[in-house]
Amino acid sequence: MSNMKEINRSGSPAGGELPTFSHKPVLLDEVLDALSLHGDGMFLDGTVGGAGHSSAIASKLTTGKLIALDRDDTAIAVASERLSRFGDRAEVVKSNFADMAKVCEDKGIDALDGILLDLGVSSHQLDTPERGFSYMHDAPLDMRMDRTAPLDAAYVVNNYEKSELIRIIRDYGEEKFAGKIAEKICKRREERPIERTGELVEIIKSAFPDGGRYLKHHPAMRTFQAIRIEVNGELEIITKTVKDAVNLLAPGGRLAIITFHSLEDRAVKEAFAQLAQGCTCPRDFPVCVCGNKPKIKIVSKKPIVSSPEELKENPRAHSAKLRVAEKL
Repeated sequence: MSNMKEINRSGSPAGGELPTFSHKPVLLDEVLDALSLHGDGMFLDGTVGGAGHSSAIASKLTTGKLIALDRDDTAIAVASERLSRFGDRAEVVKSNFADMAKVCEDKGIDALDGILLDLGVSSHQLDTPERGFSYMHDAPLDMRMDRTAPLDAAYVVNNYEKSELIRIIRDYGEEKFAGKIAEKICKRREERPIERTGELVEIIKSAFPDGGRYLKHHPAMRTFQAIRIEVNGELEIITKTVKDAVNLLAPGGRLAIITFHSLEDRAVKEAFAQLAQGCTCPRDFPVCVCGNKPKIKIVSKKPIVSSPEELKENPRAHSAKLRVAEKL
């Protein structure tokens, strides 16, 4: 589906030239503080992206090590290059952060001192038109963070039942016109397959009164978010991933998670609350019989957000929220 340049086995474009990959890490100072970094610690960055956070973490290490994960081949290639200056202190692995426990097992890592999870789609992915993430560029419908994954946006748009499209756009996009948008999509695909983002944008616009021109945001924003979440399984893995991350931490280890929309933040907040709760017995029980004990303490009761100074430099940070927990 994609017209991306051919990628060789290392993940870099054919010919060996690395793509331009600008990455301004959000909440960088706040993340470094949240992780309570120490030079001999073992840390994991679940989404290395352009290695902004990872470079800063690795620079604080002496005898410690950073494992950096990503499922995007371009990110793997770029991050490997950028982290190479740290030698054995940083290692890049192609993996979904949902599989971090398997990565640690394979590498004989028993416990981690800190884990960073950045749940947002990277600026590079948004800014690369042919990846199909953006409603601002006409490109093949793709939206896969891992371009070897079988499910892409074109399949979702052209093959999902109308009821499923409504559910995805309503639940993952929080779009009140989900029914009309799904109806328009189904009607158009009866004529011919919908293959490009530009086509989808125009179909979405046609479902809004006046084409959505009076909305505060782009009319396709919520639907594109919803399809991207479905393609990459972004929400369904959060609760399990948080639990796995906590299990991997050494006592006193920190888990820092950055989210970029309310659905992600809500899922992280609820997962933290469950792990911090401990006893689940009814309140009228005289003594605890479940035996559950809190696994974490929540360090940041409210999410940490970007400073006014950061927002001036990086407007994309306006929706970023950081939540932090510590393993008991």
